[in-house]
Amino acid sequence: MNQTEWITALRQALRGLPREDVERSVGFYEEAIQDRMEEGCTEEEAVAAIGTPRDIADQILAEIPLTKLVRKKVAPTRAFRPWEIILLILGAPLWLPLLLAAVSVFLAIYIALWSVILSLYAVDLSVAACGIAGIVGTFLYGYLSGGHIAGSLLFLGAGLLCSGIALFLVFGFNQAARGILLLSKQFMLCIKALFKKKEEAA
Repeated sequence: MNQTEWITALRQALRGLPREDVERSVGFYEEAIQDRMEEGCTEEEAVAAIGTPRDIADQILAEIPLTKLVRKKVAPTRAFRPWEIILLILGAPLWLPLLLAAVSVFLAIYIALWSVILSLYAVDLSVAACGIAGIVGTFLYGYLSGGHIAGSLLFLGAGLLCSGIALFLVFGFNQAARGILLLSKQFMLCIKALFKKKEEAA
């Protein structure tokens, strides 16, 4: 793929985003390709080193604030006519609750994703605390029971077991957190994609 084809594909992938963002991004990547070619790369090598237009478009979309996309999508292209204003007012009891419900669902899903991450680490912290308590309890029980070995060993074993489980869980929870963060990012990209205009950016 040469530079012209790559830029055309990028413009196609960015279609529907605000024009100023499209032009700024296209200009940036045109310059990046030119810089690589000046360093001695062929045109195809320079284009390949940048990445695919689809991946670049996803990165650009991720960086654009959702509020900017929403404003662009809902901004009227012309002044409202009187009858349109009347319809909006009369229809408010219908569309306003639906809008609030949609926003509430979006926020609930987003908060739920982050709550899962916090819950995972809270579980791990609790298990680690049990491990520490078990190890400390070994000495306390030994002191209070007058040197009862079996009970002390039970506390020590439970403490070491919980500590080991906590260490094991932290690795699994880190992977789960990365997955949830990726899911959260994809969810946000899907929401942003809803606000992309389907027609060519003017």
